[in-house]
Amino acid sequence: MKKHEAQRLAWDLDWNLLRTFMVVVEERGITAAAERLGLKQPTISNALARLERRLDRRLIERKPNVFEVTRAGQLLYADCVEIFGTVSRLPIRLRDVKEDVTGHVLIAVASHIASPLFDEALSDFHARHPRATFGIQVMTSLDVATAVAQKRAAFGLCLVHTQDPRLDYRVFYREFFGFFCGPTHRLYGRTGLALEDLRGETSVSFQTDHTSDALRPVALLRARAGVDEEVVGVSSSLEEVRRMITAGLGIGPLPLHVVRRDVRDGLLWRLPPYQDPPAIDIHLVFNPQASLNRAEAGLLALLCERVEALPLPARTYGPE
Repeated sequence: MKKHEAQRLAWDLDWNLLRTFMVVVEERGITAAAERLGLKQPTISNALARLERRLDRRLIERKPNVFEVTRAGQLLYADCVEIFGTVSRLPIRLRDVKEDVTGHVLIAVASHIASPLFDEALSDFHARHPRATFGIQVMTSLDVATAVAQKRAAFGLCLVHTQDPRLDYRVFYREFFGFFCGPTHRLYGRTGLALEDLRGETSVSFQTDHTSDALRPVALLRARAGVDEEVVGVSSSLEEVRRMITAGLGIGPLPLHVVRRDVRDGLLWRLPPYQDPPAIDIHLVFNPQASLNRAEAGLLALLCERVEALPLPARTYGPE
């Protein structure tokens, strides 16, 4: 592309083409992108072709059963995320001009976040800034990171397997997972069990319970215990994993400190290993390039201060 053509690109380019391209990449296909945008497939295909012609670059290799984003497409997608993240935050930034220090804080969290540190920070921040409002969205850990990268959330709390170089990560707290069963399970109420007693048992778990994902330590322990490789139920929600365990679908992993009351009430029964359960770190994730309103920036700063002030042992829950 010649210099004068590049200079005119910002004035001539239809920015809707960038949005369409971003959705196609995220949905990994024309059909899924069309469904998400509420448009017809030919409209999406034509938009993608127009963008490629305007940029004089092949952005996506499209063949039968093949969908591959080119190097140029990967670079453009990263820029699209930045562009649309900034645009999506304009109403919040402009609202702050009128509302001074008030603002709405949108937080993305994984389903099993349970931390006195987080709860106390929310309470203290609300006491200092009672006009600030909050929205907490529960989603998968991967979606938390995506929402923060795309600047759709001020920050997130989640499991982390692979770090995005665009984001900043702080270990917020450490928790420990144990295996549990429900009242109808044959192992319920039995004491003195060993890890070998779990061999061949059916199981339920989280979507990230894989050796190549965030719950790798749990997946390795399941393999060592010889638990049936066929997982009969999966969910990204702790509540639904707990539901399947209590319903007797199989044994499953849960954070020890989160289900302590359920064990005490007889809804769950702790299974081996009783010593050295797998440790999982929960991260505070934020985008240093995001333009935060004053409420968002203030709460994020408070959380970072609390993390820095407390050594990790003081932010470690269990095992007891």
